[in-house]
Amino acid sequence: MPAPTGTQAVDRASTLLVTVLQSDRPVPFADLAAAADLPKSTASRILTSLERHGLVRRGQDASVRPGPVLARYVGSGRADALLRQAGPHLARLGELTGETVNLAVPGATAVEQVAQVDSRFMLGAVNWVGRDVPFHCSALGKVFLAHGVSRVPKGRLDRRTDRTITTRDRLDVDLASVRRLGYAVADSELEPGLVAVAAPITDPDGTVVAAVSVTGPSVRLTGDRIPGVGRLLVAESRAISRALDPKERPPTRRMGAA
Repeated sequence: MPAPTGTQAVDRASTLLVTVLQSDRPVPFADLAAAADLPKSTASRILTSLERHGLVRRGQDASVRPGPVLARYVGSGRADALLRQAGPHLARLGELTGETVNLAVPGATAVEQVAQVDSRFMLGAVNWVGRDVPFHCSALGKVFLAHGVSRVPKGRLDRRTDRTITTRDRLDVDLASVRRLGYAVADSELEPGLVAVAAPITDPDGTVVAAVSVTGPSVRLTGDRIPGVGRLLVAESRAISRALDPKERPPTRRMGAA
């Protein structure tokens, strides 16, 4: 097949993107390539470019859905709802653990942290909002990888500490544990002595849209404490997920109604 011109390349990318946006569910890759009348190799190359810019994202089953850039653009009201509904639960986690609590969403190339409750301790009181955090060596990022809403970057995995997981086989084992336990752990993988535990937040369709974490130094978030923090995070993240589902909310009572 001859190399496409600039206009042809844009048309092909647009066809793929429109097909994804018009579907009410993730589109299998084979169906997407067929709908655009493209060879799978060409469709894959175009999707890789779209994914790199956050316009689409591919799940572990190779299905394609809108990416984080588009999700934020069309879902600003949903983002406001997430922050509003999560607020009390973040505060509760802060009170119960005393540690730093973060709310994050999957970015195009890194975890994007959007809200934080500060630790009550001086040790571990760091503002993570606005800082780029890699997926593979953070608890929040592992949640997104484990549930297929983000992908492991190509190439060598960045080694941040001696305990960073840098092989894909080991990371796959770790992500399977995340799915089994319901929460992720990163112990001295991003920074030496820094421990984080995170759990997923889902929308009404069951898609992971965000995650919440508890972070602290290893002298406080010890190995015997992590399972309890994990169970607490799972409970609170599920409560946030229910709050995001209109069917789970009590009906608004109008003035004069019985």
